[in-house]
Amino acid sequence: MRHRNKTVKLQRDAAHRRSLLANLTCSLIEHGKIRTTLAKAKALRPVAEKMVTLGKRGDLHARRQAVAFLRQKDVVKTLFEEIAPAAADRQGGYCRITKLGARQSDSAPMAIIEWVDTPAAAAVSSEEAADA
Repeated sequence: MRHRNKTVKLQRDAAHRRSLLANLTCSLIEHGKIRTTLAKAKALRPVAEKMVTLGKRGDLHARRQAVAFLRQKDVVKTLFEEIAPAAADRQGGYCRITKLGARQSDSAPMAIIEWVDTPAAAAVSSEEAADA
């Protein structure tokens, strides 16, 4: 029985799955939104939100934990300096998944995963509020 076993395996062994999720998280932090399959987006969301929670903590131990998982110091710097402060007032739910439909080649369900509070979107909305 699979009681309380939430891990989505994505047809990969543990090391490959961990690397995949780390790379997807790095891409999401770098680009702000990524287009991937729905299953990968759903598996990525809890991992990305845990990284934002580490960024909101902001201490040295949290930064080292993020570097240990993501393995890219420049991405961790972006996470701690841009993304986490943009989500500072939010209690959770930092990511949004939007379904796109089936992929042409193999009919895999596709989705876009993006940050709810992006620094660029926050700057645009504050400029619009200042103009009004």
